[in-house]
Amino acid sequence: MPEVSLNATDAAELVEMLDLIVGWLARDHAALQRSLLNFVGTDGYDVDSLRADLARFAFLLGGDAEPLFGPESH
Repeated sequence: MPEVSLNATDAAELVEMLDLIVGWLARDHAALQRSLLNFVGTDGYDVDSLRADLARFAFLLGGDAEPLFGPESH
């Protein structure tokens, strides 16, 4: 796999965007779950899995660990 670099400012902006989406997905779980099911076409991937994947990606970019590990992680 080719190496990709991202400057700190771009990484911070990406983390902010991912955090926004993770927070939005937590707002109206039932409606968003129905929408995701409609979009994906199968119930094998749910809103909680999507939130976890996005939170993990944000963490790997230097974001906050709290969405992954809870408030005790600070």
